Amino acid sequence: MASGKEGNGAATKRTTLHDLYELQGQSPWYDNLCRPVTDLLPYIANGVRGVTSNPTIFQKAISSSNAYDDQFKQLISAGKDAESAYWELVIKDIQDACKLFEPIYDQTDGADGYVSVEVSPRLANDTQGTVEAAKWLHKVVNRPNVYIKIPATAECVPSIREVIANGISVNVTLIFSIARYEAVIDAYLDGLEASGLSDLSRVTSVASFFVSRVDSLIDKMLEKTGTPEALALRGKAAVAQAKLANQLYLKKFSGPRWEALVKKGAKKQRLLWASTSVKNPAYADTLYVDPLIGPDTVSTMPDQALEAFIDHGTVSRTIDANVSEAEGIYSALGKLGINWDEVGTQLELEGVDSFKGSFDSLLTSLQEKGNALKPATL
Repeated sequence: MASGKEGNGAATKRTTLHDLYELQGQSPWYDNLCRPVTDLLPYIANGVRGVTSNPTIFQKAISSSNAYDDQFKQLISAGKDAESAYWELVIKDIQDACKLFEPIYDQTDGADGYVSVEVSPRLANDTQGTVEAAKWLHKVVNRPNVYIKIPATAECVPSIREVIANGISVNVTLIFSIARYEAVIDAYLDGLEASGLSDLSRVTSVASFFVSRVDSLIDKMLEKTGTPEALALRGKAAVAQAKLANQLYLKKFSGPRWEALVKKGAKKQRLLWASTSVKNPAYADTLYVDPLIGPDTVSTMPDQALEAFIDHGTVSRTIDANVSEAEGIYSALGKLGINWDEVGTQLELEGVDSFKGSFDSLLTSLQEKGNALKPATL
């Protein structure tokens, strides 16, 4: 079928994204959001099935566009401060995007069609603050297909458990190591078990495992080592670790503990590949999409990766191919002195700092904009 109509009325043209989902069971999501959100309609027509956002995406959207000015002026004249105004702008975008993706959410019985919004990055080390922020965001967005994003920091792993136990669906972000990923799965399972709900089918989650940033850091370490053996492993660490994360996923979502939850309608916490754009121009531009394709997974792609995959991506099941090779790469890197847990910790700190920086700089610019709009007082 070359074309047809989607539920939201946009004409569809068959792309590799449709094949990715229909033939391989992987959901392509778009890692971007800005006004007008109707700009998402062509993406949906092309096969995009969900959207992710983060503080950096909103900083770029709000600071580089005048589409937010009218609402911002109204909020400031109503006496809102910069941070309250920020959340109102974001919540409107998220609600509008949720409406666009609701047909997909309905067609898939809540398996897809999600829009993700992140709690304040200032709360990355605050367990209870994160729980309260997640509950508040969930309540004010008030859409069945919203994912509240919580970082996988040591302090926020218990928050994930509690938020899931409260029946709120979560996108766990900034996962950089297998050890932390296991803690995230356990938090999801613990939360489902603690929820007391007799029907768990509406509480879902994705675990956002970051890819390209892993290579960016490990490649630098390998270049520092400088031996032929080290240099030969450049560009291989991220995909190898991701394949092993998928093996852990298969193991954890099977067996008696999981089967008991399935009886109550529980859905697996899907693995989501994040940070899929290539940072090193020497690498193929689909390096972090093509080798990580498989059922029950999500790949969220920013513009560059999405366009590259639509243009020349290869749709075939790759996630569980060459697993022993991935194990070999993972252990070879360990033997060269790469400490995977330390890599994960460093990348997590960098990720949190980057989001905090974006958040703070946007609030500063909103504050300045707000001050300029306020009438001079006598």
